[in-house]
Amino acid sequence: MIEYPAGRIDYREQGSGPTVLFVPGSWSTGALWRDVISLLGEGYRAVTTSLLGYGETEERRTPDDVSIEREVDVIEAVIQHTNSVVHLVGHSYGGTVCLATALRDRTKVASLTLIEATPFSLLRRSGDLELYEQVRAMSDAYARSYGNGERLAARSVIDFYGGEGSFDALPSRTRDYIVATTPTNLLDWSSAWSCDVPLVAYAGITTPSLFVRGERGHPAVRRVAEVLSDAVSGSSLVTVPGASHFMTATHATDVARLIGEHVAKVEMLR
Repeated sequence: MIEYPAGRIDYREQGSGPTVLFVPGSWSTGALWRDVISLLGEGYRAVTTSLLGYGETEERRTPDDVSIEREVDVIEAVIQHTNSVVHLVGHSYGGTVCLATALRDRTKVASLTLIEATPFSLLRRSGDLELYEQVRAMSDAYARSYGNGERLAARSVIDFYGGEGSFDALPSRTRDYIVATTPTNLLDWSSAWSCDVPLVAYAGITTPSLFVRGERGHPAVRRVAEVLSDAVSGSSLVTVPGASHFMTATHATDVARLIGEHVAKVEMLR
């Protein structure tokens, strides 16, 4: 754990070698990456953290300041704490935060690996308005539902990403955690929508980047990966067969292999 005047930040590390910083998405902590890190094997310094409001990372956002910059502050603090150049890996909303970190470009990032990243504002920028409106409608309905007292409003989000029935199929302990942290997730959505920059800005990302999507992922998420791959020069796009949004759990072997290959390639060039 890192202690800062603005609040605690979740921090754990293991191993030695190139530093790989794993950033989970909403409703997750560094534990999300346990299987991936194990499969990645030795030879890496694996660092994990949690985003605002999850794990041991204290919330810093307020209703008047939901900017994704507050999340970037956390990632930059973790990078500085490692005292090294990092390979940045993010899943879902965590991938969006990693992308915003690369756009702000204040820290030393050796590579990016974004898995099912969700910067949905890109869909409006790219002209994919039908997909954009579909995500926006779901997000807005979710917020209204929770505001009207629907305790299980988050079911719509989990089912959006994983397919109908995904929420109900989760272990009861996981469902309870999702319900308890729904207010934090609503802030995440507001922060994610605030990550809205012109498409041309992504051309300024020169960090070697890998965008990973699931073959069975939501069409909006799959399209976001395509847009990012087209916008970030020299980047690569990989589709994992049979995988959907939660591939860090269901396809951990594929995820670990892709991360390892990308990091090794970048390290060789460095």
